[in-house]
Amino acid sequence: MLSSTEPVAQQQQLSRYESQKRRDWNTFGQYLKNQRPPVSFAQLSFNHVIDFLKYLDQFGKTKVHHHGCVFFGQPDPPGPCTCPLKQAWGSLDALIGRLRAAFEEHGGSSDQNPFGNGAIRVYLREVRDSQSKARGIQYKKRREKRKRINGENPSNHQIRKTMNDEGTSSNVLPSPISP
Repeated sequence: MLSSTEPVAQQQQLSRYESQKRRDWNTFGQYLKNQRPPVSFAQLSFNHVIDFLKYLDQFGKTKVHHHGCVFFGQPDPPGPCTCPLKQAWGSLDALIGRLRAAFEEHGGSSDQNPFGNGAIRVYLREVRDSQSKARGIQYKKRREKRKRINGENPSNHQIRKTMNDEGTSSNVLPSPISP
């Protein structure tokens, strides 16, 4: 059963993440209560989540230029314009992550989690792409870091097979100092 109240037994100091997650969950719960008619957690769908993200735009601090704006596509515009302030994509993405975790902590099942719905991922991707174009900033996917050996980042051509003391082979980097 989903609930927006916290257990009374939690008297300990919460981490910044846990505090933020609790605050976000309570804010979302208040948003649902203020809807006409109010929406219960049992009625919650991904549409309510997307509406909540759109509602939050009014409190945003990120300038997102319209296609017709002379500053469209410029990361550092030289002057002011009347384009709206919106929530930054990264903030919305982090918020969804916290609400997704909070939903399950409050009794929701992971397979019924509206915050994990594909429509939310599509919406966030559209927000990211539109903000990227409007602000002239490209969001790049993080690349998986290569495993470091002896503090160095190996390239495929640097790794070679050598024989260790037992006569078995192992992959090692060539020594930067020749004997």
